Amino acid sequence: MAEKIFKLEIVTPKKVTYNAGVTSFTAPGVVGGFQVLRSHAPLLSNVGVGVVKIVDTEGKELHYATSGGFVEVHDNKVIMIAETAERSDELDVNRAQAARDRAQKRLAEKKIEVDLDRARMALQRALNRLRVADRS
Repeated sequence: MAEKIFKLEIVTPKKVTYNAGVTSFTAPGVVGGFQVLRSHAPLLSNVGVGVVKIVDTEGKELHYATSGGFVEVHDNKVIMIAETAERSDELDVNRAQAARDRAQKRLAEKKIEVDLDRARMALQRALNRLRVADRS
C-alpha cells in the first residue's frame, strides 16, 4: 500500500485543512474534474465550486465542499490552495440552507441593484455545501 501513497496539503486563508498521505485526490477542475494518483504528471489547475474527494491511507473516503482555488501536483505532492474547503461532517447545514434561500430570493426579485452574478455564485456555493453535507 505504501507504494500508492502521496502527500496532500489543502490550505485555505484560515487554516491548513488537510495535511497527510493519501492514495487518491479528486477535484472539480474548471474545465472538468480530475483525479490524482501517485506518480501523476506535474500539473497546475484552477479548481471551481464542487466536491473534493480524498481517499486516505486506510481507504476511507473524505469529502470537502470547495468554492475554488488552485491545485499543484509535483513529485508525488499535491498542494491545493482553496478559497474554502469544508469537510462534509463539519458543514453547517442550517447556514447553507439560509444562504441558498437568500440567494434564491435575490435572483427571484430581479431588482436592478442586485448583483446577479454574485447571487448566482452564492447559490452555487450553498447548493454545493448541501450536496456535500449529504455525503457525511
